[in-house]
Formats: sequence, structure tokens, C-alpha cells
Amino acid sequence: MQMGDTVFMFFCALLVWLMTPGLALFYGGMVKSKNVLSTAMHSFSSLAIVSVVWVLYGYSLAFAPGNTWLGGIEWAGLKGVGFEPGSYSETIPHSLFMMFQMTFAVLTTAIISGAFAERMRFSAFLVFSFLWASLVYTPVAHWVWGGGWIGQMGALDFAGGNVVHISSGVAGLVLAIVLGKRKDGTAASPHNLIYTFLGGALIWFGWFGFNVGSALTLDSIAMFAFINTNTAAAAGIIGWIVIEWMLNKKPTMLGAVSGAIAGLVAITPAAGFVTPFSSIAIGFIGGLVCFWGVYWLKKTFGYDDALDAFGLHGIGGTWGGIATGLFATVSVNEGGANGLFYGDPGLLWKQIAAIAATYVFVFIVTFVIIKIVGLFIPLRASEEEESLGLDLTMHGEKAYQDL
Repeated sequence: MQMGDTVFMFFCALLVWLMTPGLALFYGGMVKSKNVLSTAMHSFSSLAIVSVVWVLYGYSLAFAPGNTWLGGIEWAGLKGVGFEPGSYSETIPHSLFMMFQMTFAVLTTAIISGAFAERMRFSAFLVFSFLWASLVYTPVAHWVWGGGWIGQMGALDFAGGNVVHISSGVAGLVLAIVLGKRKDGTAASPHNLIYTFLGGALIWFGWFGFNVGSALTLDSIAMFAFINTNTAAAAGIIGWIVIEWMLNKKPTMLGAVSGAIAGLVAITPAAGFVTPFSSIAIGFIGGLVCFWGVYWLKKTFGYDDALDAFGLHGIGGTWGGIATGLFATVSVNEGGANGLFYGDPGLLWKQIAAIAATYVFVFIVTFVIIKIVGLFIPLRASEEEESLGLDLTMHGEKAYQDL
């Protein structure tokens, strides 16, 4: 074990943990003032629910030795997960790797809530989150990072394109469709863009731990991930602002923050496999395609993805996975592969297969979960509750006492 790597990964785990409260601010600023607390509670409650699930059995099912579909139960309750290095890193404590991965599971579950903001009952959300983290996140994490079939196939996902962004985005799309549109969703506008800006900045800051920490050591690959993360976020802002300025005639703060998130999502699966020059293209195109997902796709099909969980994370993660198959090069990471632009079209087809499988699995299982929850608990707030606001009707409090 190396103390330098341990300190580095400890700091990265804290950075990723911070992303979930950052998401609460990011989402909270975009909803109406009467729903800001309920929206923030979704993210904060994910910290509680998923942390316990992860310790009890989630980590074991995702990362313990098992088969190609699911891990075993030998690490349930963190049995055998101590300070000594584990099988995933020889230089950091096994328990630290477990905590680092826990922050990913928490954030992924919290991202979903952006799709159904301002209309889902809190009790239904709690049960859904427990089941989704158990039945969807853990298998997908195992497939990609825990020795499962996607990793064995040779598809690449450095820090969570499939595991975090596609899975949360597709799950959000399912819930948006099942729950239906908000009562007054068309009239909704962000109530506090400063919250959204601060939340976006915290998410960007935490993303360095998210992507750089996925190298599990501070080496050349980690530094590529560091540079690529910041560069893609910057390029994502430019891409979003360019198209927004052209179509809507004015660049907006919400657009700039959304572009940064789009660039960050897009680079996540590729961060440790591509050059900084490639990260510019990945981030810029990420801003463009996510703008398309947020505005054109949602408007065309009529679903109410309230805070664009699918538009940013589903679409951005899909592009990022494809981009990995295009731009990856072993000159950056010998443990990766060459993509199409470096002479090997095979990686692109593996990426597409992994993405397609993730879409199908997450869509079906999420749909089944929410339908089962709906058999026992009302999913949707009543029209009166929605009109009064979920802060007051679900939690008995208001964010702003003078309103």
C-alpha cells in the first residue's frame, strides 16, 4: 500500500461525495420556489439510502467475485473489506475503494430525480431508490467494472458513461413517461439561477475526483483525465452557447452551466483513454447533442424530463461512449484500446453493444420497478399537492418564509 495513493484517493472520494449536495443545489435552483426543498431532499435522501444499501450488500453484488452478470455475497456487510489493499488496487485500502465506489452509486441514484422533479411523492421515491440501487445500479456496475461481461468484452468506460450517466438518464426517462407531465410544467422557470450556478460549479469541482480518481493512482493516465475533464467541460460550454446564441439569439447562464455538465458527462467514459485534443471535440459535440436532447428531442416526443436527466446524462453519456470508440488510443492508456480514428473499428462496435445493452436492461427493469412500487404506493402527488408545492405538502416546510 502506498500512502500517497491513499491520500489521493481519500481526497477524490470526498470530491465525488460533494457532487451530490452540489446536484441538490443545481436541481433546486431550476425548480419553482415551492419545490426547492423537496427537490434537494431527493439528492440528500439518496446519500442515506444508497450508503446503507452499499454497505449491506450493494458493494458485494457489484464488485465481489461472482459470474459475468452479478457479483457474489462474500463482501456483504463489508466482511473482509478492511484497510489492506483489495483485488482492485494494490496501493490503496480495500475499504477506501469501496467508499469511492459508493459515492458513484449515490450520485447516480440522485441524478434520476431530475426527471420527475415537482410531481413524485416522497414515499414512492424512497422505495424506488432502494430498489433501483439494488436491482439496476449494482448489476450494471458489475458488468462494466466488477469483472462482468461488458468489461470482459473489451468495451471501455473509464469513469461511468454506462454505469452512471446512461443508466441514470434512461431511468429518468422511464419515470418521466410513467409519471406524466407536471400540472403547470410548461410555465415552469428556474426560481434561482445562482443556486444552479453554484451547484454546477460544485459538480464541476467534484468531477475531478470522479474522473481523475478513477485511475486509482496519480499517474500519467490520471493527469490525462484531469486535463481532459476540464477541457471537455470548457468545450461543452462553447458548444452549447454557440448553438443557443444562433437559435435563441441570447447566450444564457443556464445554458452555460448546462453546457459544462454536458461536456463533463461526455468525457467521463473517455477521460483516461483519449488525448486532450480529442477532449475538445468530445466536449464541444457533447454541448451540441445535449442541447438537441434538452430542447428538440423532449419537445418532439412530449415527455416531461423536468430537469433534463435524460437530456444531459442519457444523451451525453451515449455520445461519450460512442466517442470513446472513436477517439481512444493506447498512446494515452496502454490498458485501453485504439478506437476507429486510430485504426481499430472493433472498439466502436463494442461500445455500441454495451450502450444498447445498458439501455435495454435499465429501461425494462426500471419500468418494472416503478410499476411494482405504484401497486402499493401512489406515485404522483395530487393536483392540489402539486399546486401548493411539494415542500409544504410532502415535508411541511418552506424554503422562503416570506412567500
